[in-house]
Amino acid sequence: MKNIQLYSLATPNGQKVSIALEEMELEYDAHLINIMKNEQFTNEFIAINPNSKIPAITDLNGPGNMPINIMESGAILLYLAEKTGLLLSKNARERSETIQWLFFQMGGVGPMFGQFGHFYKYAKDKCDHPYPVERYSTEVKRLLKVLDSRLAINKYIVGDHLSIADISIFPWVSALDQFYNASEFLGLNKDYPHLKEWLEVCLARPKVKIGMNVCNNF
Repeated sequence: MKNIQLYSLATPNGQKVSIALEEMELEYDAHLINIMKNEQFTNEFIAINPNSKIPAITDLNGPGNMPINIMESGAILLYLAEKTGLLLSKNARERSETIQWLFFQMGGVGPMFGQFGHFYKYAKDKCDHPYPVERYSTEVKRLLKVLDSRLAINKYIVGDHLSIADISIFPWVSALDQFYNASEFLGLNKDYPHLKEWLEVCLARPKVKIGMNVCNNF
């Protein structure tokens, strides 16, 4: 048994953590939690994550050499970065910027992209009113513009090196096409050139390719 036990599914939030584990070259055991079968509500998983969401990890060699369970993908990324000293700059300014963009993803990109995808693709037979798609697509486009402007001046979200900020964001940008088939609708390939180039660079990384498909049940 590896020190790190990953409980996940290859959704954007799940992909974040498996990508980070691969990029940090940490050994781990991966356990698929099939949320379509409500496996996140088993007593065994609730003991690891009381909020019944993927991903979660158990670090058997946590603080004080004691096991620790960690929920919330952003918190997991920050924990792993601090544990390894990787993908989070030791420079105080860059560290702060990285954490800011991590929170930007957690508070904005994830919730808004997820709601957009739900109403654009998955709830068409439940809600035919145009308002939800209009509301969330407008906000998604605004967030994409924020990212595109940032990437016009940086190779990665913070400076010239991949960080947990990038890893938190690009699986969600990829999901707009991969899961939601909304690239054309959002103008993803033509309206955000810097974002498009960054996404291609991130997805081309060999360890990212592995991490994107861990616990893949789609």
